[in-house]
Amino acid sequence: MRLVKVAATQMSCSWDIEDNIRKADALVREAAQQGAQIILLQELFETPYFCQKEKSEYYQYATALEDNPAIKHFQEVAKELNVVLPISFYEKKNYARYNSLAVIDADGVVLGHYRKSHIPDGPGYEEKFYFNPGDTGFQVWSTRYGKIGVGICWDQWYPEAARCMALMGAELLFYPTAIGSEPQDSNIDSKDHWQTCMLGHAAANLIPVIASNRVGVESDEDFKITFYGSSFIAGPQGNKITEAGRQDETVLVTEFDLDELEIQRLEWGVFRDRRPDLYKIITTYDGSTQVK
Repeated sequence: MRLVKVAATQMSCSWDIEDNIRKADALVREAAQQGAQIILLQELFETPYFCQKEKSEYYQYATALEDNPAIKHFQEVAKELNVVLPISFYEKKNYARYNSLAVIDADGVVLGHYRKSHIPDGPGYEEKFYFNPGDTGFQVWSTRYGKIGVGICWDQWYPEAARCMALMGAELLFYPTAIGSEPQDSNIDSKDHWQTCMLGHAAANLIPVIASNRVGVESDEDFKITFYGSSFIAGPQGNKITEAGRQDETVLVTEFDLDELEIQRLEWGVFRDRRPDLYKIITTYDGSTQVK
């Protein structure tokens, strides 16, 4: 029996980076007090979601991994509380910029970092202006409390990403997120669609999914996004175990037995019965059967 408690958090963000880090710190400590051992914070929580508009001045918020204030801060917190913390940040590497995430183990050591693979581009979500496509590939880390895989926001819409991390041995999947209303059409509400995609990842791979989104209204000139929170933790059958509200700044905590979940995955046979020899078409853009 390997019991692990995981947490999802959600909060609003301002342009005061130090205050955002303090607020995130309080949520991490609250989750740890409830026994959480792996605690997820939302995407790019150091600032508001700056990708609503294409503005060169926002490049200044990128930092090298070793210089990032949130990572430095939460290395100390992880060590103090003996918790694992996946930390989203805006990465600067020479003339490249990435939407990245560092995985901090329970001893405060950065195990490595992942760069967001899928970069969206649409009204209010102009990420291609700010981020290069991630070049790390999907990764899985062996932390003190289990093997975890992490995708970032738009990655969560791709079943291929979840399956790759599952094949690499992930026991838990974490998705930090920034998603809300569509500035060009306030009638669009993607909340249920967003959750359903990730519930599918949990069900198809028999692996729990933990998602953290932000809350609050953020404006930039004539654009405005209402981030709808609704962070959640899903069980291995695609069952939603716990969910936050649309406006709450809160913490969700759930416990899983990783050994029991591994037996379930083996019993179902979904990995045993795979036919990777038939899946080559998925490596194409156009669905061509003439795979080179």
